Amino acid sequence: MSFNIDKQTLDELNLLGKFRQGSVYHLFNQVKTRGGEGLLDDMFHQPLQDHNAINERSSIFQFFQRSRFSFPFDVLQIDLMREYLDAGTGNNLLMIMGGTYVKRMLSSLTRDERYKEAIQGLQATIVTLKKCYTFLENIETEKGPYADKLKAIKKILSTKEIDMLLNTDIYTDLPVKTLAYFDYQLKNKLAEEMKAIMAFIYELDVYMAIGNVAEVKGFNYAKALPEERNVLSATDLRHPCIDGAIGNSLHMNEETNVVFLTGANMAGKSTLMKSLGIVMYLAHMGFPVAAQNLDFSVRAGMYTSINVADNIGLGYSHFYAEVVRVKEAAIAAASGKRLVLMFDELFKGTNVKDAYDGTLAVTEAFSEYLDCLFVVSTHIIEVGEALREIDNIHFAYMPTVMEDMRPRYTYRLQEGITEDRQGMMIIRNEGILELLA
Repeated sequence: MSFNIDKQTLDELNLLGKFRQGSVYHLFNQVKTRGGEGLLDDMFHQPLQDHNAINERSSIFQFFQRSRFSFPFDVLQIDLMREYLDAGTGNNLLMIMGGTYVKRMLSSLTRDERYKEAIQGLQATIVTLKKCYTFLENIETEKGPYADKLKAIKKILSTKEIDMLLNTDIYTDLPVKTLAYFDYQLKNKLAEEMKAIMAFIYELDVYMAIGNVAEVKGFNYAKALPEERNVLSATDLRHPCIDGAIGNSLHMNEETNVVFLTGANMAGKSTLMKSLGIVMYLAHMGFPVAAQNLDFSVRAGMYTSINVADNIGLGYSHFYAEVVRVKEAAIAAASGKRLVLMFDELFKGTNVKDAYDGTLAVTEAFSEYLDCLFVVSTHIIEVGEALREIDNIHFAYMPTVMEDMRPRYTYRLQEGITEDRQGMMIIRNEGILELLA
């Protein structure tokens, strides 16, 4: 079962994109190898669905963060090793030996580079295996969350064939027979073991990189709970891509599974919702999160409506695009899956009366789905007053403080429903009415 999330949610939270400025992926993409980047891609595209698997991965990241290892391998050598192992030479030792002789002869008669490349690939493989062996010799392999993998790789490196490689002097002119023998062993008899070694190196790359990001950014690790608990408890939750972001605490369960969030425009409602969405996504990956503490029940997916735009191609107005989005969310919630759903400023593309009626009706309907977690924001504070009788709705707001007739936004979440009504004051402060006089 995969984590359900659509393109709009991914885009609104700016989760993916190697070259996308300010993306969450870009923040964590500190890996050094192409294989490490491929593994990072897989993790970002496949959040975990089992709370034990999530906690296990988190514990591995924490182990590497505490250990503060430096990546011990040369990236160029890893690339040469990968190319060498991927270059097939057959599965018969005599044929491999004959092919090696031919390559050496051609290299001396023509500009054929295959023999040279084979030697360089073997040398890179030996160098990388030696560094792998040294790394394992200097790390505790008997206990810890990554102990089984470390012991498995150590066992591979202790085989007779690998030991022969480790004791080979790469700076001597190796006989063709020896080159062919190693070629046969590495690409045939030990092919699966070499795949395991490469996968191990890429894992080290990712685990060390992510642990380092967590250390530098001051991130922490979430605790995943079984989905039946329906809990989300965050302390000092903040946006991971905003330096100096102000943190907030948010606590939800089956008795308060709907947060109704009010506040003026620019008060921070959208950023809070994006922060929550990002943290929940990262938590399902087992990654470090921008929060002091986070306990959460595993969700089946996430659905947001934060930056809904019109769709000229389909002939949708902004309001109709909002309606379609809410309909999609309603279908998702009614499916019985345990989801996180967030809606920012519902129906802002229509008049205030319809927006009021629509926000009230939709929030009331959503509140009946106790297995999901909802955050609904609006600056139409009258809706909140009409919802007060619903027990499982929790009211919170982002305040605006007026200082010398100028608004200041604290970005600190508070309990209740805002009473801020500074819209006309801001309009007057900007001198718009005077310009139109």
